[in-house]
Amino acid sequence: MKYIITGCAGFIGMHVAEEILKKGDKVLGFDTLNNYYSTKLKKKRLQILRKYKNFSFHKFDISNKKIINIFSKFRPHKTIHLAAFAGVRHSIKKPHDYINTNILGFLNILEGCRHSGCKHLIYASSSSVYGLNDNKIFSEKQICTTPLSLYGASKLSNEHMAHSYSHLFKIQTTGLRFFTVYGPWGRPDMALYIFTEAIQKRKPLPLFNSGKMSRDFTFIEDVVQSILKINYKKIIKKGKGIFKIYNIGRGEEIKLIDFIKEIEKNLGKKAKIKNLPMQAGDVKSSNANISNLFKDYKIKPKISYKLGIKKFVDWYLDYSN
Repeated sequence: MKYIITGCAGFIGMHVAEEILKKGDKVLGFDTLNNYYSTKLKKKRLQILRKYKNFSFHKFDISNKKIINIFSKFRPHKTIHLAAFAGVRHSIKKPHDYINTNILGFLNILEGCRHSGCKHLIYASSSSVYGLNDNKIFSEKQICTTPLSLYGASKLSNEHMAHSYSHLFKIQTTGLRFFTVYGPWGRPDMALYIFTEAIQKRKPLPLFNSGKMSRDFTFIEDVVQSILKINYKKIIKKGKGIFKIYNIGRGEEIKLIDFIKEIEKNLGKKAKIKNLPMQAGDVKSSNANISNLFKDYKIKPKISYKLGIKKFVDWYLDYSN
């Protein structure tokens, strides 16, 4: 089996690519290795993948239309599209990055799948698509029309674009609405990394809305297992199943204050909290209804946030040293 995996030097991309490579499948990975965050971290992840003989890497920007020709030559059986500009705050500062990569780039991926005969596209969406939704627990059945950030809007656009390509060209597409993914090799712009580094280095810990926020934190191992189960299921060629959206979360809302206390416990240090006002584009809480994922794939998250934080802190201390 041949795969194209975009964002292969990214947090989720590296973990997914490695598991597929372990099974002996051939992977062509794409990544720009841009400086949105530490290129050192991205290159370290890439080193892990380069150990596999069935892996090849192409440093490439998916917003470049030439990627369609690469698809046509490689002819992947499946594509796992994880390349994107992520994060709410950066989308406020540099909105054009999100249009170029998340929308134009996604169009190129869809066209690549269309012209190469790719049978299944799995792609990253986000819990940010729910925006101002009034429901306390987010479900795929809810109508999403009020994203709070351009990032969320770009991911919602991806879902609509995927639906049209599934309908027009009979390409199976599966969108994954990730809920605050964390764990070893995680992004340094995410809360867990920022909090852990601040506490470890005894620096002020920036806490928006005075910590009166909560998130459905999803450990990377649970995310990868969900992707793999979806990936290895039989291809759907027609009917309602050809286009699907799933929440990828734990289904448990954790207060940021409790999250910080657990980091303190694992580091043996107290946080120096710096309270800040609510950040534009953020939501106060997120909680995933994951019943559809269980119904279709019998997937249940296994890693508690306490165990997940311990695993991350152990990795962080090793990596930073």
